[in-house]
Amino acid sequence: MLLENRVAIITGGSRGIGKGIALKFAEEGCSVVIVGRTEVGRKTLAEIVSKGGVGIFVQCDISDSGQVQQMVDKVIGRYGKVDILVNNAAIGPTPKVLTAISEEEYDQVLAVNLKGTFLCCKAVVPHMQEKKYGKIINISSLAAIAPLATEAHYSAAKAGQLGLTIDLAFELAPFNICVNAILPGITDTDALNGVIPPGVNKYDFLSEQVKGVVPFQRLGTPQDVAGVALFLASDLSSFVTGDRIIVAGGSPLQPVKFD
Repeated sequence: MLLENRVAIITGGSRGIGKGIALKFAEEGCSVVIVGRTEVGRKTLAEIVSKGGVGIFVQCDISDSGQVQQMVDKVIGRYGKVDILVNNAAIGPTPKVLTAISEEEYDQVLAVNLKGTFLCCKAVVPHMQEKKYGKIINISSLAAIAPLATEAHYSAAKAGQLGLTIDLAFELAPFNICVNAILPGITDTDALNGVIPPGVNKYDFLSEQVKGVVPFQRLGTPQDVAGVALFLASDLSSFVTGDRIIVAGGSPLQPVKFD
């Protein structure tokens, strides 16, 4: 097993991409810590346990530094270490033009999507430094480099994660800590429901959306992202840091047409 005897914190691990990663890690022998704002995470944990996996659920708002520290202290108290941190928790707001985004909404998106990543890293890194080992995986988005919709606050936060990834990769390399980012494209999760017009079939709408932008001509899945996360979390990627991997079926490649 690729993650035997490892301990991983997965924020936003209750559903969507985070759940896919949690299930994959558990299959590979990892003790998973599912972090979420609601009790939904307990259902994901129960599913993992039913399949022979192990882990715990910790309710936590990652935009709150006190709650983040309490969450990490609980994990250290239980397992004595944190080998892997997956910063996946995010708010996927409804696309809006700049002038329609309120200051409150902007602050909320940045607080969870960017500040939350910073707070989790700050709380976990000292324990990784002590062990001289660690894997940090930041789940950014294709929107960080090729926005697909009008959502300046979301794109800004996800781009900020890339900057944080590169800075920490350089800073933490002497401690044998790898820091990388994954940039998912259009992925079939509950978060997509917010961009579907009322009364429109989800898959018909999304099929039209991907035709011109996804060379593979399909939506991504949480499992697509989880496979890449497994590589970055395992020792197969022990010499990979400061990198970003796009998981988007070929986006943002554009076809070349010849007359």
